[in-house]
Amino acid sequence: MTLRTYTTLALYAVTLATPIAAQEVNVYSYREPALIQPLMNAFTAETGVEVNVAFLKKGLIERLRAEGRRSPADLVFTVDISRLNGVVEADLTQPVQSNALTENIPVDFRDPNNHWFGLTTRARVVYASNDRVSPGEVTTYEDLADPRWKGRICTRSGTHAYMLALTAAYLHHHGEVDTLKWLKAVKSNLARKPQGNDRAQVKAIWAGECDISLGNTYYMGKMLADPEQQDWANSVSVEFPIFEGGGTHVNVSGMALTKAAPNRLDAIRLMEFLASPRAQEIYAADNFEYPIAPGTQAAPLVQGWGSFEADSVNLTTIAKLRTDALRLTEIADFDG
Repeated sequence: MTLRTYTTLALYAVTLATPIAAQEVNVYSYREPALIQPLMNAFTAETGVEVNVAFLKKGLIERLRAEGRRSPADLVFTVDISRLNGVVEADLTQPVQSNALTENIPVDFRDPNNHWFGLTTRARVVYASNDRVSPGEVTTYEDLADPRWKGRICTRSGTHAYMLALTAAYLHHHGEVDTLKWLKAVKSNLARKPQGNDRAQVKAIWAGECDISLGNTYYMGKMLADPEQQDWANSVSVEFPIFEGGGTHVNVSGMALTKAAPNRLDAIRLMEFLASPRAQEIYAADNFEYPIAPGTQAAPLVQGWGSFEADSVNLTTIAKLRTDALRLTEIADFDG
């Protein structure tokens, strides 16, 4: 056997002994896997790259910090701008330069430095009793402070992320003094102490405890899909209030690439896939939300709730006001 032949065989043996690295992307998600798994399966079918989703109820930032550079997570998925921005401010993400992402994600729905990218939006709307509130009677968020609503409003805790985002948006438009006045006035109009989730407020309208409530749009779809909650949904209409001089408050579901990202290139491929117009429409339809890529449309059911103009402020601005919004909510003793 020649030296050349021996060397060739030795290299072949080493190649056989070295396992081929599996192509995969690991996702930490605050969204339940059932909501995103169909799209992950479609990505795998198209690319051959497996996607592993770990569902976390809480503690995402703490887990990423503890794992450090050894973290297996490539992407994080979450809802609410404060949670997305929180991962960025914790220095746990990295920027992504991608034409596909910037073309499909409008500037108001992505981080100015490309650390996070929105995928779908939901509007923070008023659910109004069909029997006790006239169509179009609620037009602005400011109007919720009007004394005519005294004893007629239901809402969840003012310290919940969805409520804090709305208060932060109000703060952006009106400043601290007027925001505090608004919080106190809305509190004085409550029919009961803040409690429960957004669906619980609609149930309270159905039961006659209040006439209007604040909630995210997608809960209407979820209630209509649940036979036990359809009567609640059918007792209300969806009203799209605006800020005076602005639009309807929206929040996002979105994604970010982790700083560790052991499978960075495939993770970016997944991000680009999810940001594509078709994938956004599927994702939005599954969750009764609104896709944000240019030229995309919400599902017919969602479109049937009405149209609106989203407030034109970059959501990072809203996220940075969250601490002040919480402080004002506590000063107003909103949940007290």
